[in-house]
Amino acid sequence: MRISPPAPTPKTDLDKAARCGEPSYVWRAGQERRLQLILAAMEGMRIDHLLDDGCGVGLYVQHLAKHVSRVTGLEYDEARAREANALAASTFNASILCSAGEHLPFPKDTFDLILSHEVLEHVNDDRAAMEEMLRTLRPGGRLVIFIPNRGYPFETHGIYWRGKYYFGNIPLVNYLPRTWRNRLAPHVRAYFAADISRLVKGLPVRVVRRKIIFGGYDNIIARYPNFGRVLRAFLQSLENSPLQCFGLSHFWVLEKIAPTEP
Repeated sequence: MRISPPAPTPKTDLDKAARCGEPSYVWRAGQERRLQLILAAMEGMRIDHLLDDGCGVGLYVQHLAKHVSRVTGLEYDEARAREANALAASTFNASILCSAGEHLPFPKDTFDLILSHEVLEHVNDDRAAMEEMLRTLRPGGRLVIFIPNRGYPFETHGIYWRGKYYFGNIPLVNYLPRTWRNRLAPHVRAYFAADISRLVKGLPVRVVRRKIIFGGYDNIIARYPNFGRVLRAFLQSLENSPLQCFGLSHFWVLEKIAPTEP
């Protein structure tokens, strides 16, 4: 089996890409669309304090700071946390901490909204990370999750083959039986909707919204503008059909239930 994935971008550290994934470095249409989904989830809420749990280099922290009273970004990787801190310095109401998602350094009921953007697939224990987010979320607060869809035809985080890591979009990996899939991609998870339901089972949440979304395809548009825009419009139109099952990411909005609620 010979694999020739796309060459990584100059900023890509392959070891870090395998371990932590690649964050957004440039704000483009795909990121803006996801921001609008996040803002829609906040509609009607008073957001005094927002947590971006796994903030990468801080792009969402910077943009969300314009819409809330205070935003904290938490990032596991120290180098990326430093980059995020430099970016957050341009805002008056943002701060960055370096810590793991399974052990959030905050008291319970701290946040009004928590964003987990393509992070849970990378943590050592996704159930523990979910429990920590809900511990630090106030009752009535919301958790916004973007998480990889196992129905997507490509594994976007690369694979390991014969001990070597190959960066890039690898086709059909997620369609293999789970044991085989996990041998090729032991560094990252992918989820069916049922997997997410099991992840939150027994936790004090209700589902406000859930759907599967396609990507922004900004890299394709940059190279082939007309074709890329048609492709993006077509694929995103499938989000309102049963074919959304082939989308890139699950988008879930969960609300923490108060202890007195059934």
